[in-house]
Amino acid sequence: MNIIAETAAWLSDPASWAGPNGIPVRFAEHVGISLASLLIALAIALPAGLYVGHTRRGTGVAVGIANVGRAVPSLALIGLVLPITQALDPANGFSLYPTIFAMVVLAIPPVLVNADAGIRGVDGEIVQAARGMGLTERQVLGRIEVPLALPVVLGGVRSATVQVIATTTLGAIFALGGLGRFIVDGIAQNDDGMLFGGVVLVGTLAMAAEGILAALQRRASAASSGPPGRAADRGVAGPPLPDIAPYG
Repeated sequence: MNIIAETAAWLSDPASWAGPNGIPVRFAEHVGISLASLLIALAIALPAGLYVGHTRRGTGVAVGIANVGRAVPSLALIGLVLPITQALDPANGFSLYPTIFAMVVLAIPPVLVNADAGIRGVDGEIVQAARGMGLTERQVLGRIEVPLALPVVLGGVRSATVQVIATTTLGAIFALGGLGRFIVDGIAQNDDGMLFGGVVLVGTLAMAAEGILAALQRRASAASSGPPGRAADRGVAGPPLPDIAPYG
């Protein structure tokens, strides 16, 4: 039996879909871990990126964070923080917390970079006109810059989401659940059907998230007007951060 047939047989086997280790449970675990990581990253990186883009302050720090986040392997981050998190919480510190930490670090750069680049790409004349009308800086950011920069910001969220979904599988090496469990167990049990079935499930989830967010990005781009919207269609957003380009 070849790999394709084995994979199809495993995916169509009712036993693969039943019980506490079945596909629905692992799918829910994977989505939950990925979503938690993304929400934490968004809570950190989005306000920071909007602040840097609006004020033009802290660009060097943003560049440094983005470059470090791109350079450090996620597996190394998990191994680095594991002794600390396990000492703090023996129950979840070996698998859950290190994985979420690594995924947050992975997701921050694209969100931070694109939020900054999107705000910087807004036409300066539009911003000055808004200020001339008496809008406060908070109103300028919320009513003018964010709506126009939204396609580029969504590009960063889209990139971060796909990366996190794909990389969360590493947590299974440290006994975490999720779809990566099928890959690790498939290797351990020499079960190619389970192994490649896990790969198919992770790839399908990542592509589904990519498709949904790409559609939202296109919709936001069509709804926006001016240079930021057109820049988003080309995958750039005005003046990028020094030495680093925006994602998506």
